[in-house]
Amino acid sequence: MGLPSLQDALAAIPAGLRDPLIEEFNQALDEDRAADWEKIGLKAGKFCEIAYCICAGHVSGAFPSSASKPSNFLQACRDLEQHNGTKGRSLCIQVPRLLAALYELRNNRAIGHVSDEISPNHMDAELFLRGMKWVMGELVRNFSHLQLNESHAVVEAVTARSFRMVWTSGDIRRVLEPAKTASDKVMILLYAEGKPISVASLQKWVEYKNVTDFKRRVIETLHSKAWVHYDNEAGVVEMLPPGQHYVEQSGLLIRKK
Repeated sequence: MGLPSLQDALAAIPAGLRDPLIEEFNQALDEDRAADWEKIGLKAGKFCEIAYCICAGHVSGAFPSSASKPSNFLQACRDLEQHNGTKGRSLCIQVPRLLAALYELRNNRAIGHVSDEISPNHMDAELFLRGMKWVMGELVRNFSHLQLNESHAVVEAVTARSFRMVWTSGDIRRVLEPAKTASDKVMILLYAEGKPISVASLQKWVEYKNVTDFKRRVIETLHSKAWVHYDNEAGVVEMLPPGQHYVEQSGLLIRKK
């Protein structure tokens, strides 16, 4: 049985806010794999607007059906602070203050428009991602109706997804969990790369000696599960949505201590 999903953990939030929030979050993590730092900033801005609407709905007791951008984002976040006595510091002070900081950075790093200001870079992207993950964790903590251990597992999975499970050096990749099976290593590598990979590269990265056995026992088995698509003629493998779901929900990216 797989881990509960973010949708499960945030089921108390209306779908019109929950689903776009998770979508922006997931897309930001996808852009991290692609090293597109500017797009991470764009996703972070939309994420902040949706997360603000969730905080505001918590305060008012009535969630909007969909997210909208406050005319003055900083002031709107500050206005929530007066309700911390009855609605709690997390969603009235701590989360809104972080959202305001992320939003300020997003708007003043030449993201999404031409500017002479500082260009988006990896440092900014790391801050955006860490902030978004922390906000997600707080939302799970405040809204989840799952068992405590299940909620904790969801937060751990969110944290693990952007963890560097794969070591990269030039054209070489290595999964930093040697005990994992060849099949799991292939899934991790495909997930980390986010694009079709040649069978030859996967075999080399997994360090599987026999190419015939690798194709038959690993690649073709994953293909039969519809976790990957194996193009035999082209000699490439591509992850399918069920495979991505498996990686994200199985705890595969959580390293053992």
